[in-house]
Order: sequence, then C-alpha cells, then structure tokens
Amino acid sequence: MSILTDSTPQFGTAEYSSQPGAERCKTCNQPLGARYYRVNGVLACENCAERIKSQAPRDNHAALVRGLTFGIGGAILGLALYSAFGIITGLEIGYVSLAVGYIVGKAIVKGTAGIGGRRYQVAAVILTYAAVSMSAVPIGISQIVKAKKEQKQTAANHVTTAGAPSDASSQAESVNADDDSDQAPAATRPKVSLGAALGMLALAGLASPFLELSDPVHGAIGLVILVVGIRIAWRLTAEKAVDIVGPFNNSTPAPSTATSG
Repeated sequence: MSILTDSTPQFGTAEYSSQPGAERCKTCNQPLGARYYRVNGVLACENCAERIKSQAPRDNHAALVRGLTFGIGGAILGLALYSAFGIITGLEIGYVSLAVGYIVGKAIVKGTAGIGGRRYQVAAVILTYAAVSMSAVPIGISQIVKAKKEQKQTAANHVTTAGAPSDASSQAESVNADDDSDQAPAATRPKVSLGAALGMLALAGLASPFLELSDPVHGAIGLVILVVGIRIAWRLTAEKAVDIVGPFNNSTPAPSTATSG
C-alpha cells in the first residue's frame, strides 16, 4: 500500500525520519546532502540555510530611518482616520484606536522590510499614543466651531422673532454705547504667539486620554482600548528572529526533538 505524502514545506512542525540520510529539506524538498541545518526547528539543506541567512534583513541606521518615516506616515493617517470619524459621526468611540495601532505597526514593519526589535516597538507605542491623543485637537476645534454656529443661529432666530427695535431706542442705545466706549479704557488682551498656542494645543491633546477620566466610566473604557491598540502596535513590531542551527553531519542520526507549535 502506497503512503501519500504532502510535498508542501511545513515549518510549523519538525518531522524527522527514523533512517539517517533519508531526510529531505522542507524548503526545496531535495535530499539534505552531507550536511544539514535546522531553521526554526525545521530541517533545511545547506544551500537553503545559507540562502535564508543571506536574505535575512539586517537592522541598521537606514532601516531605522525608513521605519520611523513610514511609522510617522502611518500615525498621521491614523490621526486623520480617528479625527474624521469623530467629526463626521459626532461620536468618540475608542475602538478606532485598534485600527490606529494596526496601521502604525504595519507601517513600521513595511518601512523596515520586516525588521523588528525593541526600538521599533518603543517608536510604535509613542506614535500610536500620539496619533490617538492628538485627534482630540481637531475634534475639539470642530465641536467649538459647530457650537458657535448654533449660538449665532439661535441669536438670529431670537432677533427675528422679537422684532427690530424702534429707531428712537436704537439711537439711544448707540449714543450710550459711544459714551461707554469713550469713558472705558480699551481692554488690553495678552498676546499669545502662534508657537505658544500650538504648544498648548499639543499638550492638551497629549493629555486628553487622561483628562477624559473626568467621566470615570467613559474615560476608563477609552483608556483601556487605547492600551489594547498600543499592544497591537507593540506585537507587530516585535523582532522576528530566524534561528539557524548547524551544520550537522547527515551520517549520524538527528537527535529527537519535540514537535513545535
């Protein structure tokens, strides 16, 4: 009776033949030859092991710059997505934080060509938090503008309903207003530079996830979801290590190992 075998390479489970020298490479499905390696616990011939080793992306300054550049782009995209959702729907649902974390993490990995590590994870955390928290600034500005428009509309409707004042009373009010403006000194308002204003907005935005704790239930839920989104970005940018062990002499039996998950 013939035994059916699957020719597709299997990297999730390490399988070893009971007869030395009869094993095949799980990458190219060719005989292992005189020497073989184990790549993440899976048998590989010498050529495939060397190829995998040479093609493995290497972490360097250029990779870091690309990763940060792509990550910043992903953070800007996530900020725009979160802000647009809040402005259009009028709802502040923290579940968008999950999408932001995914976008930032994937962007960094795309920029580094698959390289991960602790410094990329730290960058992903910072960018995800910044994107989600800073979205409170455009959402808040939009709400203020909308409230002012509603106030003006309400005042205009009130004047129309009440009717225009008489000419005599209008002239009297105008004279009184002129007298008051002549007598009262001009109010001096402290001038705030553009940089200082932007700095205050940035600080308010970065602190917004904790300021929302003034509503304990809503604020706590939003903060927990934000942490989950940050966790997604952290896991996506983790180091993807390739464990290459060997070479081993194919004339000796391969030592038994447990099945990997």
